[in-house]
Order: sequence, then structure tokens, then C-alpha cells
Amino acid sequence: MTATEPDPTALPPEVVRALGRDRLSTGDSEAPAPRPEGWRPSERALRLATVAAVAVAAAVLTGQPWLLALAAGPACLLVLSGWSGRRPTRARAEAAVPTRRCFEGELLTAVVTVDFDGLVGWVDPGVAPGPGTELVHVAVDGPVVTLGFTARRWGRWSLGVVDLDLYDEGGLARTTVRADLGDVEVFPLPVDGGLTPIPVRLPDRLGEHTARQTGEGIEVIGVRPHVWGERQRRIHWPSTTRRGSIQINQFAAERAADAVILLDAFADMADPVTGRSSLDESLRVVAGLVRTYLRSHDRVGIVSVGGKLYWLQPGMGDAYFYRIVQTVLDVRRDLTFNTPDLNRLPPPALPHGALVYAVTPLADSRMTDVLGGLAERGNPIVVVEIPIGDPRVADADAVEQLALRLWRLDREAVRYSLVEKGIPVVPWLGETLDLSLAPLLRSRLRGRVS
Repeated sequence: MTATEPDPTALPPEVVRALGRDRLSTGDSEAPAPRPEGWRPSERALRLATVAAVAVAAAVLTGQPWLLALAAGPACLLVLSGWSGRRPTRARAEAAVPTRRCFEGELLTAVVTVDFDGLVGWVDPGVAPGPGTELVHVAVDGPVVTLGFTARRWGRWSLGVVDLDLYDEGGLARTTVRADLGDVEVFPLPVDGGLTPIPVRLPDRLGEHTARQTGEGIEVIGVRPHVWGERQRRIHWPSTTRRGSIQINQFAAERAADAVILLDAFADMADPVTGRSSLDESLRVVAGLVRTYLRSHDRVGIVSVGGKLYWLQPGMGDAYFYRIVQTVLDVRRDLTFNTPDLNRLPPPALPHGALVYAVTPLADSRMTDVLGGLAERGNPIVVVEIPIGDPRVADADAVEQLALRLWRLDREAVRYSLVEKGIPVVPWLGETLDLSLAPLLRSRLRGRVS
């Protein structure tokens, strides 16, 4: 239960139903069953034993000795199989996963090779995939088993285990070896975007954004009198002719921005209409923001609040995208309810004047407190609200309709309080980042001034 949800014991049941919302289950999958040890009868041996037992029972009940001949063949096969000395005495399986990092929806391949002595009839694999992947392909080529998995959801997931049944030459006995496929990292698919709003103050570092200071850029912001030693190609001839003295073009400096993405991982809410996870949508928006700013050669960092406090100081480069995403892949494993103290963040994690994007569904009052603390620091902040939909209520139930109105008014009050603090709130529209960030381009973002 989050801090914004009322105590169920203090409200009538109908109001609790109206305000209720499903939380997505994030528990781990069940552990695989213990691996059977040693050699044991196979399904074929059990069928032969059943035929022999039925033939003997029929001979005893009917008094017909010739029925024992029906049991002779299966019994001989079972006895010869038990005396076979060519079964493997040593067997082991090794798993190799060429790629342990992928994006959602991509295919992962695992190759399991069985090493044994003696003779084996065939190999029968049994796969128990992990919770975040789906088995889509199995191919057996002698002692080599190739498995294909599809990554269904972002996160760090176990591919599961593979139990390989080794059958003897007659297929009457089998033994099992197990191979652990290990863990994989599934990255979220970043949303598309190209707009990069910037704050008023930019750090003194060369970049692609036009600053308000003069410098060595390409955008002309004015003219000034010529100073001896300046390049002649910068002369602005129309103003020179009009004023009767040499005038030089003034250019705006080009600077890079610092952006820090604040991920709200306090809760994972399911939209009652679409069933989408708020945490899934949040991380895809985060990945889109990171990729957009890194393409502009800006520095981007990450701070994840909710459970444990994860952070990564701002950096730049294509490889930094994967480092940032890896930092927040474990948020589903920390389903605790600790409010982080952002004042304890080291200075490199949140540089002074850095633009902060808070990606949150605004479903927890602790996130509002965190945003208020950041506003006190003076950092310009933008809240990207992840929609979670309205709770489902009955049209004919007046109490549930009243509860829904109160719920909507509470969310409007939260947005209004943020705007009063100078924090713009833009909704995530579910298509591209440009639609959400376009209103921020009207003016540069300012932090707290008083």
C-alpha cells in the first residue's frame, strides 16, 4: 500500500473497491524440481513391463499357459537392457549463450552440448524457461541441443534450466543431466524522440545547443564594431554600409546540457483499461530520453528512487546508454518502501543546474516530496506523467462515482501543487516524446529563483 492510498480498514468496502487498483505481480517463478539421479526405467520400459505383467496375470487367471509366451518377449528385453554394459557412466551438459543482452522482442539462442562416455540412443530435452522469456524453438542434433527464446519483458531474467534425458540404445533406461542457462539482460525498447529542451543556464562545455552568451557558434545574434585583428569574413556588410563603420557579426556560443533522469520505482501500477504496466512505460520513456540527449552529445545521468537508491553520474557516448539502462534493471527486485534521501547523493550524481526529468505516474506522495526537495536545490525540473487510467467503477453506484471524482480531484491537486512550485507537468501520450515535450520549447526551463 502506497502513502497516497487510504487504509482499507477505515473506509467502507464499496469505496475501497472504487479506489482499488491492481498491482502487477513481480514475484520470481517457481524453482525447478530436483534432478533425478542415476539410471531409471524409461516410458518404453514401463510399457513393456505392463504388457508382461498383464500377460502373466491373464495366464494365471485363465489357466492358459500359452499366454506366458506373450510375456517372454518383453521380459527378455527388460533383462537384456539391465545387463547392458555400454551405458554411459559419466555425462555432463554445458550451456553456451552467445548473446546475453538484447532488447524486448528479440531472439536469444542457447546451445547445450552433452558430453558422455558409452553409447546413447537419443537425447530428449526438457526446458523450464524463466519468467521473462518464452521458448519458441527447440532443435536436437545428436548431442547438441539448440534452444530459441524470445525476450518478453525488460529486466534481468534467468533463462531457466534444461534437463536432458539420455536414453540407452534400446530406449529402455534413461538418465538425466541438467544445464543452467544463466541470466540475460533484456533492455526496454526506447520510445522515439528528437526534441531536447534545455535550461536557461548551460555548463561551460562545447556542445550543440545555442547559449545566450556570445562565442564561437554559427547562429548570428547581433553585430558589433570591428576590432583590429578580427577576421574579415565576419564583416556584416549591410550594417557596415548603413552605419559607415565596419560591423562584425556576433555569434552565440554552443554549449552542451546536463540532464538527469529521475525514475519513480515506488510502485508498478496496471492500467485498468489497457493493462499496461506503469513501470514498463516509465522505463521506455527513460530510455527514449537518454538516447535523445546522448544523440545531441549531452551528458545524461540516472537516479532511480523506490526501494534502493540507484544512481549513475552524467556521462556521454553511445555506450553510456547501456550503462544507464543496466543501472535500473534491478528495480523490480527491490519492492521495499523506503523514501530515499536525495540530499545524500554525491555531487557528481546531480550537478548544479542540471535539467531533471522526473518520469512518474504521480501515484505516491513520497515522489512529490522528492520533487519538492529537488526544487529547493534550484535544478530545473520537468515531470513526465505516466498515465495509469481511472479506476473502474459502476455507473449506477453513487458512492463509487463519488470516490472516482475525489480521486481525480486529488490528482489535479497534485499537478497544481507542482506547477505552483515552478515544475511543469507534461503527460506521456504514448506515441513519441516530441508530442509530450513540444510545449517545453516555448521558453527555456528555469529552476527556483528564490
